[in-house]
Amino acid sequence: MKITKVDIMMLKPNIDTVGKQSSAFDKPQYFSPVVCRIYTDEGIFGDGEAALSFNCGASAVMYMIKDMANLVIGFNPLENEVIWDRMYRQSFWALNGGSVISAAISAIDNAIWDIRGKFFNVPVYTLLGGKKRSSLRSYASQLQFGWGDELNPAKNTNDFAANASKAVKEGYTAIKANFLVRDEKGNNYTDEDRTGFVTSDFLNTIEKRISAVREAIGDNIDIIVENHSFTDSQSVLKLCERIKKYNILFIEEPCVPAPETYKYISENTSIPLAGGERIYTRQQYRAYFENNSLRLIQPDLGTSGGITEVKKICDQAYTYDVSVQLHVCGSPIAVSAALQLEAVIPNFTIHEDLVYNHIKAYKDLCVYDYSVKNGFIDIPDRPGIGNELSEYALNTCDKITVK
Repeated sequence: MKITKVDIMMLKPNIDTVGKQSSAFDKPQYFSPVVCRIYTDEGIFGDGEAALSFNCGASAVMYMIKDMANLVIGFNPLENEVIWDRMYRQSFWALNGGSVISAAISAIDNAIWDIRGKFFNVPVYTLLGGKKRSSLRSYASQLQFGWGDELNPAKNTNDFAANASKAVKEGYTAIKANFLVRDEKGNNYTDEDRTGFVTSDFLNTIEKRISAVREAIGDNIDIIVENHSFTDSQSVLKLCERIKKYNILFIEEPCVPAPETYKYISENTSIPLAGGERIYTRQQYRAYFENNSLRLIQPDLGTSGGITEVKKICDQAYTYDVSVQLHVCGSPIAVSAALQLEAVIPNFTIHEDLVYNHIKAYKDLCVYDYSVKNGFIDIPDRPGIGNELSEYALNTCDKITVK
């Protein structure tokens, strides 16, 4: 079997179907997933996604996948290790990783795993060694954007509490929010507001929000604090001191990814640190494992080298007793691929259910809808990753073809 063609696509979610949600965000907030479909001479195809489709980078990774596709035409997709190493070694710039090039490798690698599963007529989890679990505990992710099929971004303390309560009523036993985006008047916080020796007013506002969420959802629901690297070592330690009494499950991306800074923070707070959506390779993760600063890693199958590489990262983490929650921010293609790996690894902790997964415009991009029910999501049992692009997605996308 040989790879004959690669289509690289920027998908166009039908935002007009969002209805009331249109007023909730400016249009750039809605992202356009970048995916590829790899074809073979035996009629089998596979779909993979690059998780670099929001804010900046989508157009760059689209053309990087095009360049990478030229390296894989004619190769046997069953030989994923051969192809992965070829992309890594022969592209010159991939050595040591980087967001755009690692995302391109990821999209192609994930599509290759989809082909492999379809060829052997088994789910990817079987090729990875077999699933340890049939469903995954999930958390409601990014509640600052709202929750459900109508997004209502949190602008004040009451909004955070209401969004959390809504998710908990649906059966979620854990929620995550970034409490650091706006002040109580709805104005965006600046970098200066969130770094260095932050003011008591800032700390009081964030603590008030987390306290309100805790009161609204009770003591048995886990709270995850998302920082998106908005804070630095000084500000996050002050914040951790304020919020540790609310029994925080973990704090995510407390600062710009840097092993020594993470080590300093971890040694000065009892709240576990999580991160990884901006850490891309085995080599980059190694320092965090060796200094024991990260207790939960969050590699993304769409930016960290795909299933081939991320499985190795997860195994490496296991030797250091570090847990895993894959970062999942993309179309249902990205979700389906993540479920395959999370079903297998022994150090899995919890699955991320992003708020966008509940919006029809994104559900319509794929054939199958794998949704969280009562706080858990089932593992797809279809061959490959268990999903594929819909006719709507294929007919409305921007496309580049490499043969």
